[in-house]
Amino acid sequence: MYAEVRKSSTANVESAWQDFLRKRSDMFRTHAQSPLPEKRKGTFNTLRYFPYNPAWRLRAQAVLIEDERSVRALAIDLPEGRASLRSFAHVRFTPPSANRDPLRLTLYWIEGYGRGLFLPFKDRTNGIETYGGGRYLYDTIKGADLGADPDCVLLDFNFAYNPSCAYSPQWTCPLAPAENTLPLRIEAGEHAFEE
Repeated sequence: MYAEVRKSSTANVESAWQDFLRKRSDMFRTHAQSPLPEKRKGTFNTLRYFPYNPAWRLRAQAVLIEDERSVRALAIDLPEGRASLRSFAHVRFTPPSANRDPLRLTLYWIEGYGRGLFLPFKDRTNGIETYGGGRYLYDTIKGADLGADPDCVLLDFNFAYNPSCAYSPQWTCPLAPAENTLPLRIEAGEHAFEE
């Protein structure tokens, strides 16, 4: 799904995003590994997202964490086994507001369970319009990334999505650590799931 978005989003980002939302909702209704409980699949219609906002599509400078003393590892237990989130780089970006300083999020490397880059975050919409545990923005294990260069990462918060545990307690998910809490509202991406 993300591979298609990466290809088509250079020409018409909003159209690629709308196609992504349709396919993601279809996947929730029909896929065998959908995070929705079986009893909900029959009545489920669509995932809810904020309207597309092109201001929340931005390139973030990626700076590797080279000082081993600054690298943190967070252990997590998943049904698939034990994994570790290891801080890998910091991504720096300026939010689309004239009065904001640049912000920083930690990009993690998942050791164990699939391995890949992972960027969860929280913001001031959590627990109100969005899932209280935060959302995911970048997860290369699932192919959920929109691209990167050697020194920058494409962050499109319009594609931010809920972890599987937001839909059913049968799922266990790594949530955004405190250091990835942003001090502002990001009105882009997926809303909280409503039963």
